[in-house]
Amino acid sequence: MTKNEMNRKDNADLPFNELPLLPPAKELIESVVILKQLVKSSVALAELKGIIHILPNPAILLNAVILKEARASSEIENVITTQDKLYQALSAKGDQVDTSTKEVLRYREAMLFGFRTIHKKNILTINTIIEIQQILEENNAGIRKLPGTALRNSVTGKVIYTPPDQTDLINSLLSNMEMFINLDENEIPHLIKMAIQHYQFESIHPFYDGNGRTGRILNILYLIMTGLLEQPILFLSGYIIENKSEYYRLLQEVRTNNKWEEWILYILKGVEITAKATIKQVTEINTLFEQTKEKTKNEIPKMYSKELIELLFEHPYSKSEYLENRLSISRITAAKYLKALEHIGILQSKKVWKETLYINTALFELLKKY
Repeated sequence: MTKNEMNRKDNADLPFNELPLLPPAKELIESVVILKQLVKSSVALAELKGIIHILPNPAILLNAVILKEARASSEIENVITTQDKLYQALSAKGDQVDTSTKEVLRYREAMLFGFRTIHKKNILTINTIIEIQQILEENNAGIRKLPGTALRNSVTGKVIYTPPDQTDLINSLLSNMEMFINLDENEIPHLIKMAIQHYQFESIHPFYDGNGRTGRILNILYLIMTGLLEQPILFLSGYIIENKSEYYRLLQEVRTNNKWEEWILYILKGVEITAKATIKQVTEINTLFEQTKEKTKNEIPKMYSKELIELLFEHPYSKSEYLENRLSISRITAAKYLKALEHIGILQSKKVWKETLYINTALFELLKKY
């Protein structure tokens, strides 16, 4: 350990300008215990990737998970809103959306932008990362050019970590990270690479704001880019919220003591736990879908169509306009369908601003469980 590193370990105010390049030494990141956990995490993720196809339309889960991830990831940064407010904001026209809800919806927008970009280019570049952060923060400040950024304890205000503070160094570290993410020269398993790149991005902390949320979006995009997932349906931020103190402690352990094993295990276990929870959710959504389909067929057979039921599951908060566009029906007919579905207990109407929304109550309650 150099003198500067020893000083920085004792004084968190010193910028971590000695942040090592990637990859770390192989013996630090591929212990027996890590490789055992890697198998469990990989199996769970592969099962999730496969089971999504039992749903009649994968968009049913996609919309729900992205909103949950957006809300939870923002909650880590103390931006709080509710699932109800998010669905209302997406479905009802009006200007009465509070600041926190708007911020969470920007996370959704940034995730979808990244998802589309990965599909087109199948590469994760610094420019894409910058664009994601710009969407999140609604500014063009870009990479940090001024010193003074530090991470503080939210209760005491004490500095716990100061990232690199030289613009050239930040750009150099990002270039190194970009190469590490996109090249497979080191033959490191993808899930372990995800844990490593997440640590590195958090430690570089390249932006003035939005680093945490940008980093969590990158995790999911990396899984898609490497083929471990087809869509952003892994709810990792929920796991981080439940284990928030460990998240920050283990990041710091890598920075100060080069202890990679616990950090990588933390991320791998998060993938396994989250994937298993999502698998259970997919199964329950599919069961509810089939029950809703049968109930509609039996009680209002003339109005039933599979496309109608899919729509009610893609948009837990639905409205006449959605039915008009998807089913090519008139406003009068759409209103008739929605009222009939409310009458048999599938939907529940709610006045939001100047519109009437129809909530798929059973689905909404199921989505809140996870």
